[in-house]
Amino acid sequence: QVQLVESGGGSVQAGGSLRLSCAASGRTSSRYIMAWFRQAPGKEREFVAGISRSGGSTYYQDPVKGRFTISRDNAKNTVYLQMNSLKPEDTAVYYCAASNLGFESADFGSWGQGTQVTVSS
Repeated sequence: QVQLVESGGGSVQAGGSLRLSCAASGRTSSRYIMAWFRQAPGKEREFVAGISRSGGSTYYQDPVKGRFTISRDNAKNTVYLQMNSLKPEDTAVYYCAASNLGFESADFGSWGQGTQVTVSS
């Protein structure tokens, strides 16, 4: 099992940027597919972005394409989510997750505690 701890959330005005970090411990994060999910108030948790074990492949939900970038540094056991051109609708709790299977939501068995991102208009 891998333990995940997110950081980097906060409050920002629309158009601003934030970078989230997810530090993994317990098992080498390079063994896992990694992803970011988010959950807005009153909504279900949704996939935001994912990255393969090597970092060579990335996937994004349509609303964040071109604005968010997921990356990983396996030497540091850390995954990042660079968020640019933030919009009020990006407001949510953001979760880091790890999967040793695939990119389906049900495949992610390890989760962080979440970090709040608030975007004001």
